[in-house]
Amino acid sequence: MNLGGSELIIILIIVLVLFGGAKLPKLARSLGQAQKEFKEGMNDEESDASPDDVG
Repeated sequence: MNLGGSELIIILIIVLVLFGGAKLPKLARSLGQAQKEFKEGMNDEESDASPDDVG
């Protein structure tokens, strides 16, 4: 799925219309926090499944 510049601009305009300018920073902050927590969870899961625990 390749998105060009014009497609990204259209998506940003739609997001701006749907959520409004005041809610965008809050939305972006919550998305960033969710991504950070997801990565931390994946790292924790990888460390739990280490081969040292087998045996």
